[in-house]
Amino acid sequence: MSAVQQRLQQDQPQPFLTAMSGAVTQVSVVTTNGTAGRFGVTVSAFTSVSADPPLVLVCINRRSPVVKAIEENGCFCVNLLDDRQSTVADCFSGRSDPLTAYDFSCANWRLEATGSPCLDQANANFDCTIENAYDAGTHRIFIGEVQDAQTSGRAPLAFSRRSYQALSPLNLE
Repeated sequence: MSAVQQRLQQDQPQPFLTAMSGAVTQVSVVTTNGTAGRFGVTVSAFTSVSADPPLVLVCINRRSPVVKAIEENGCFCVNLLDDRQSTVADCFSGRSDPLTAYDFSCANWRLEATGSPCLDQANANFDCTIENAYDAGTHRIFIGEVQDAQTSGRAPLAFSRRSYQALSPLNLE
């Protein structure tokens, strides 16, 4: 075992979490709706998996009731937030004062083909059915087959160094 692995193993999870705080991630709210109920949760672990077929990946802590709801409903929507929607991110992460945590009334939603709530005026939306799911550490990884994707062209809401960030293009001239 390398010295780095030994240090990470001894001090887990603080060095790992501190190092990961420097990563820049797109803030998204993953939603689902169906027989198991209507749920949503803010996540930062989202990525494209494949363009053909169109697949995306999200990771959600297995303690979240959203995991069971997604599995039972068989669908989810990844709503990439724009840089003016940090209150939506706070609401679905449980940090919503003065709003009610996990309350869909914090924004305007529409139902997509799968029945999942899709956030109006988001940076982008990916309406998905479950392709596959895996456990990894504390999280459940969902691979979703994209049934529909939309984009508004709005600026993305990012998260880095434990705070929301707005991205701007570099002037390389």
